[in-house]
Amino acid sequence: MNKIGIIYSSVDGHTKKISEHIKGLIEEHKIPVDLFSISDFHGQIGDYKTLIIGSSIRYGIHGKVITKFIIDNKETLSSINTAFFSVNLVARKQEKNQPETNPYMQKFIKSIDWTADIMDVFAGKLDYSIYSFFDKLMIRLIMKMTHGPTKTDGPIEYTDWDRVKLFAEKVVTSHKALDS
Repeated sequence: MNKIGIIYSSVDGHTKKISEHIKGLIEEHKIPVDLFSISDFHGQIGDYKTLIIGSSIRYGIHGKVITKFIIDNKETLSSINTAFFSVNLVARKQEKNQPETNPYMQKFIKSIDWTADIMDVFAGKLDYSIYSFFDKLMIRLIMKMTHGPTKTDGPIEYTDWDRVKLFAEKVVTSHKALDS
């Protein structure tokens, strides 16, 4: 198959939004793309020449279902072209917005003993209005510890959409190179 698959895990919907944006950018190159929430993916990894996996982070941990999916499918994933992106608020900081410098990405890679061919980290979105009471408290505590905003007038989107576009372009270039 010449298709690209995108599988994501999203808690509050921002990783889904990034995944949808990546899908649109890839479709501009006339490459067929399938997009799935990890809970809706029931296909075969081998149906894709390239697979993109995206995961949000909550309390320092990537989605458990995504983690299990990668661990259970490491061998198959190593036989195709892969890309992985992580979405977290720590990446809002310049010194922590690269795969090599983001502590959550580094911890994740070590814990699963897997790396994708293309990897990136995107800053997420902070929106206290949608969080549960407990999540609000915890995220405010984390923000206080990391010198982030503990009160806002509305949502703050930290995502660098140019970086997302660059990631999608790297995936397209890598995908097309497989035909050469």
